[in-house]
Amino acid sequence: MTFSRHDSRSEWSALAFQTDSLRLNDLADPALNQQLHTDPPACDTQGERSATGIYVTVHGHFYQPPRENPYLNAIERQPSASPYHDWNERIHYECYRPNAFARVLSDQGDLLGIVNNYEYLSFNIGPTLMSWLEHADPEVYQRILDADRKSCDRLGGHGNAIAQVYNHIILPLANDRDKRTQIRWGKADFKARFGRDPEGMWLAETAVDYSTLRILAGEGIRFIILAPSQAQRCRPLPTPDERDPHWIEVGGSQIDPVRPYRCFLNSPHFQRDGTLGQDGLGETGAAPNRAATPYIDIFFYDGPISRDMGFSDVLSSSEHFVGRIGQAVRGDHRPAQLISVATDGETFGHHKGGTEKALAYAFTHEFPQRGWLVTNFAHYLSLHPPTWEVELKPVTAWSCSHGVDRWQDDCGCGGGGEWHQKWRRPLRDALDWLRDQLIAIYEQSGGSFFHDPWAARDGYVAVLGERSDTVLDAFFAAYQSHDLMPSERVEALKLLEMQRHALLMYTSCGWFFEEVSRPEGTQILRYAARALELAEDLAAVRLEPEFVRRLAAIPSNVEQFGNGAELYRQLVAPARITPEQVAAHYAISSLFHSYSQEQRLYCYSVQRLDYQLRRMGSLTLALGQVQLTSEITREVVNLEFAVLHLGGWDFHCCIRPASGRRAYLQLRDELFEALSLASAAQVILAMTRTFGDSQSDLCGNRSFSLQDLFAEERHRLMHLLSQETLTRLDQLYTQVYRDNYGVLRAFHRDALEPPRELQVAAEIAIAHRLTHSLQALERETSDLPPTNPELCDSYLSELEAIAAEANQLHCHLTVTPAKQILERLILRLLWQALNESELDTLEPTLVWIEQLLAIGEQLHLGLALDRVQELYWRSLHRYLLPRWSVAQQHSDASAKAELALLQPLLSLGKALRIEVPLGTLA
Repeated sequence: MTFSRHDSRSEWSALAFQTDSLRLNDLADPALNQQLHTDPPACDTQGERSATGIYVTVHGHFYQPPRENPYLNAIERQPSASPYHDWNERIHYECYRPNAFARVLSDQGDLLGIVNNYEYLSFNIGPTLMSWLEHADPEVYQRILDADRKSCDRLGGHGNAIAQVYNHIILPLANDRDKRTQIRWGKADFKARFGRDPEGMWLAETAVDYSTLRILAGEGIRFIILAPSQAQRCRPLPTPDERDPHWIEVGGSQIDPVRPYRCFLNSPHFQRDGTLGQDGLGETGAAPNRAATPYIDIFFYDGPISRDMGFSDVLSSSEHFVGRIGQAVRGDHRPAQLISVATDGETFGHHKGGTEKALAYAFTHEFPQRGWLVTNFAHYLSLHPPTWEVELKPVTAWSCSHGVDRWQDDCGCGGGGEWHQKWRRPLRDALDWLRDQLIAIYEQSGGSFFHDPWAARDGYVAVLGERSDTVLDAFFAAYQSHDLMPSERVEALKLLEMQRHALLMYTSCGWFFEEVSRPEGTQILRYAARALELAEDLAAVRLEPEFVRRLAAIPSNVEQFGNGAELYRQLVAPARITPEQVAAHYAISSLFHSYSQEQRLYCYSVQRLDYQLRRMGSLTLALGQVQLTSEITREVVNLEFAVLHLGGWDFHCCIRPASGRRAYLQLRDELFEALSLASAAQVILAMTRTFGDSQSDLCGNRSFSLQDLFAEERHRLMHLLSQETLTRLDQLYTQVYRDNYGVLRAFHRDALEPPRELQVAAEIAIAHRLTHSLQALERETSDLPPTNPELCDSYLSELEAIAAEANQLHCHLTVTPAKQILERLILRLLWQALNESELDTLEPTLVWIEQLLAIGEQLHLGLALDRVQELYWRSLHRYLLPRWSVAQQHSDASAKAELALLQPLLSLGKALRIEVPLGTLA
């Protein structure tokens, strides 16, 4: 599927919400009205209420590293994720959304049900990913929240969701203060979204040590999930009247994962050097007082099955998956056992395409049929508290067999090729040095604004969730040491942002792979650069030269970089963005946009104070005054700009600090007088004179060109500026195609390979006609029902002719815009059909839908009909079938009219590959 960046937030994505309420109020039967507002049954889950003592938990760790530009707080286009905008969007449409609307299909591929897998999965979703989902696809975001609520209802108040440390840092390698902040931010973010305190928490890479466990327990976390390889030894919990039983060594992943374990903290079993004591008595020789010892409960997932999920075909079918789960069931008739597996959530659909369907069928059919209860860890723990205790290895993680060396040393994990990872240790050392320097700045400056600077950092997570004035006011009211002036608030927010970026620079992905110059390593260095910039701004201390000197000790495997310092100079430092660049972006793009008085650009609010635009021949000159306000720090900057478009790709833009009304008016007069001479050279000379020489100006004034625009807008303008040329080429190819149509037909008629030039001309000309006709049809149907249905019929006939012509000439059309228009049209027309009340206007709409579906199939466009199916499926079960059932119970004229109206709608299900109960179509 191909989606534009904004498809997920388009007006038609809201149709799935709107349809449920349309026309339902017309129903006289309150009971039926209530029935229509309940969720349609996905499948039979009766078996969940009659478990046999076998419980199943499938845990998905859903996470994406933060990819936002540190200066714009937005993800920029990532070409490697094509045809999607970025990797978040790509994985979303391959995994996160399909799991929210997982299909259950018949053997013929028809839709039998839609399952929200999050209702059955145990899951954690990283806060940075949840924040992205909340804005990118509110519908999926809400289904995830609803899934947790429904699992609470189903499982005695214990929801499927658990929290995660905030931005995926390796906790054993963090200082205690950062551990607490990461845990507290994870908890607070979870509660703000799910409306409850988390019972469990997922640790990044399941990396753990006893220091981390103590902090987790102190923060109220009841349980965690680990790999079986992380356990050292275990034993049954002793009863009060018996001597402690002997320990069982399980360090080779032999721990039995079908039960939870209690891990006692501050235990004498663990000596100061991290080694285990003898006979369970530790250094003192005395049994511990467990009643007074803090603890945390631990689940160990089934290692072999979890590995199979990621690295074999065990998810190829629900039958195969359930059979593999069944192999782990113990036959010793114990009263209860938990078969739990865990893997990256992205496995379900992204790493292994379509496997969310196997999960959906297993959850709703296969597991219940065997009498196994699909549960989550918190629910199982409430029913079956630990009867065994465990001690862990000193420091471990699930993806490194050397403790946590994958994130600090050249241990070999994540390599496998000829490249080394000797860069890991100096990278961590450099960041640790920077972190400690930033601590000193934060503590020294933070005391001027906050009662307790570190408590303020912990509370700052509320602002990260919503940067509104109301939330900011509440935050400062809670933590400020006195009523802060606006300028003091700006400095306080910069301090907190400095600390936020200091935490982000430890995101685990930066060390995970084989080379420091990968996007993940570059990203954490960009966070470090932003923290350095803020520190210099706040404390007038230049830490960057020393930091770069330390980066020089990082050896890169890529010859182009050589070391980390050169990587920083090539990929990190140039990525900095200043307010002047934001103003230049606004100025150049204003030549093609009609900006409002107040405009949002990424994380800046731009207020237009003045704007003047004049054209002279091929020259266009715009100048103005703007006030930029950072939505992050609330810093305000006033700037003046002038931008000259010389035509084509040539732009010249200058920026300077605002200099007062009189100076601005003088600037305006000088530049417009130069423009009146119709000489580009004279205008540029005047701009250089009034704004300063970009090469030597001591005030920091700069000139900017098209290349300095942010990538999104630059690419949009490049397409726009190319449009005139492309239009001429379309006309040329169309003429070549028309002049040689007969020759091309003859080649295909005689099964000969046509000249490539003629075939390309045909494909471009036909694709152009297809897109043009679809755009015209979309405009004509912008209002439903259309005002000119006869014209719509003519466009549809033209589209059918185009499809036939493309097939005759064996054209392979790459028409992404046409595909997207066709998908939107079908969704829009279906929405109209589902809300139509007159048969004579309903039938033409249904005919159009079927015609468009056929056109998409004839052109082999591979239409993405997910949302069309979801809209129809929800309406089918909440609206169409109940109304059909009511109408069948009556024989009056009104009921017959209702049946006549519903019959063609129910028949549409076949065209949409949705199974409709046969009785309704009789």
